[in-house]
Amino acid sequence: MTIKQTSFVALDNDVPTFDGHNEGMPRSRLKRYLPSPHQVRENPALRPVAHLLMGSEIWHLNRRSAAGAVFIGLFCAFLPIPLQMVIAATLAIITRCNLPISVVLVWISNPITIPPIFYFTYRLGAWLLDMRIAVDSIELSFTWFWHNLGTIGLPLLVGSLICGWVAGVTGFVITRVLWRLHVVQRWQARRARIKAARSKMP
Repeated sequence: MTIKQTSFVALDNDVPTFDGHNEGMPRSRLKRYLPSPHQVRENPALRPVAHLLMGSEIWHLNRRSAAGAVFIGLFCAFLPIPLQMVIAATLAIITRCNLPISVVLVWISNPITIPPIFYFTYRLGAWLLDMRIAVDSIELSFTWFWHNLGTIGLPLLVGSLICGWVAGVTGFVITRVLWRLHVVQRWQARRARIKAARSKMP
């Protein structure tokens, strides 16, 4: 009985994975739920940066690029301004993080969640700045925002930046920890199988 020699390669200075296999990394599982490069490039909201979406590095998926993309997406999701997807895509391109993850996570803030999210960040900012609460809710309307911008603008911005930073850092840390745990578990399982196979050798 012969045991196939397994070669190890280092990926992104992480725990070694196995040459020729994606078993050590959760890439294939993540890619099932992410839009393809073609889908991202065809998104109308990303037309301002479409000419920058050809680089291969923004489609790579490893621990560094995934964790950075999670930070970017969550941080930009809390920005109380239009064009969140364009900002997230631009940051992903500059930092060479995974662009699909960055763009997808921006949609945490959507027409359904924007009013409660921004009302919470507004109240947080008002509390931190010791300002009076001037509105009882946030309306998803350009006219409403323009009319109330002078009243809620500063506390909304402060609260949103703080929440975005906290969410981004939390997501970044959790992603790196879970990714490493996944790698270590796969590595240990493979070593256990190799050890068991060797123990059965005559």
